Amino acid sequence: MLWWRRLSLRARLMAIGVAGLAAGLAVGGLVMVAALGLALQRSIDAEALGSATDVARLVDSGQLPDPVPVAGSQYVQVVDAQSRVRAASINADRLTPLLHPDELARVRAGARLYVPGSRVGSRGLVRVVGVRAGSDTEPLTVLAGKPTSDVAESFATLRVVLLVAFPVLVLALALVAWRVIGATLRPVEGLRRGAEEITGGARPGRLPVPESRDEIFRLAETLNGMLARLDAARARQRAFVADAAHELRSPLTNMRTELEVARRLGDRTDWTEVADDLLIDMDRLARLVDDLLLLARADDAGGRAVRVSTPVELAALAGEVAQRCTGGAPVTVRPGPPLWTAGDPDDLRRLLANLVDNATRHARSRVEVAVTPDGPYQLVTVADDGPGIPAADRERVFDRFTRLDDGRARDAGGAGLGLAIVRELVRRYGGTVRLTDAQPGVRAEVRLPAVPADS
Repeated sequence: MLWWRRLSLRARLMAIGVAGLAAGLAVGGLVMVAALGLALQRSIDAEALGSATDVARLVDSGQLPDPVPVAGSQYVQVVDAQSRVRAASINADRLTPLLHPDELARVRAGARLYVPGSRVGSRGLVRVVGVRAGSDTEPLTVLAGKPTSDVAESFATLRVVLLVAFPVLVLALALVAWRVIGATLRPVEGLRRGAEEITGGARPGRLPVPESRDEIFRLAETLNGMLARLDAARARQRAFVADAAHELRSPLTNMRTELEVARRLGDRTDWTEVADDLLIDMDRLARLVDDLLLLARADDAGGRAVRVSTPVELAALAGEVAQRCTGGAPVTVRPGPPLWTAGDPDDLRRLLANLVDNATRHARSRVEVAVTPDGPYQLVTVADDGPGIPAADRERVFDRFTRLDDGRARDAGGAGLGLAIVRELVRRYGGTVRLTDAQPGVRAEVRLPAVPADS
């Protein structure tokens, strides 16, 4: 079937369509010939039976003339029980019956037979039917034969016509199918050329959309949506790479500058202080690389939630994170009952640490953390009394490398990835996150699925 696969779609569709039409026409022709033959046979039988019945009435009434009157080219004989011809039509043999003794017995039993036309000097076959006549003491049989040569000639003519017209009709249908399928597939060819030009860089934009509202129209709309998403993904990827390069350049530049200054100072260099500064930059660089790796893994997962079975007590985890925050505004954890969720402890610890770190870097005097039940979720809130975030920017700050123009993001340690990581981790565990007003400041609300304490 390799040759079949090498054919174009247009050729394969035409071949399938023409083959189906040819098969349909062939079956239709056979059915028509069979139906016409059956109808003609019934007509012959009815005509012969009618003539035999009329002659039988004449025999029963004792008014049978000699020769027997018949209509058309029929052969009629009146035969007795000893197969002797008692009467016949003018064109029938008066000595030899139309049927042999065994055939005569079958006709008397109700059968209808075809016999060679040579018995009556005719071409082709003769259809013979019989009707009983006479009395019980002297039974007679009226035989009526109808030649079928005219019907055979009609059938021969019909077969010739079909055999000649059939290939011509199939060829005409093939030409029509080729044109129709070509016109139908023309929008697909337009889509192919457009996709080739777009992927080849010849032009940007969208694929041509046909005016019809059919499957090709929906395909074009779907492909255009896919191209739009690919363009957006490429734009995000370029922005991500550019932002990542910029953020990585900053600590590397600081490290290079410190080393160049230290080399110029020579013996006057305080290498302990230089090492401390380099370690700070290296820690910042390591955190940034870890953040980038986490976001890259989140992209590979496609934003799908993960199933974990490790129970984590959020209130205790929040207290642990608060104790580790030694810089910035003080962090207080509102006391409450143990509340549990399911997840990876390191991921949830990083989620809370990013929220608390973001809050402490922007708070004026305090940061408050609370864990409370909220229906099927556990609600974790981290509030600060800093300058706040405008409502129009509260969704945008979750984008990667996003920094607002105010003082909330223009700090020394932020790369614009903390809240993006929070959103990816929350999404990973089937939760939600949003920012609201704290008056003053801002409150981060994280909802994580609740699980029983003994799970």
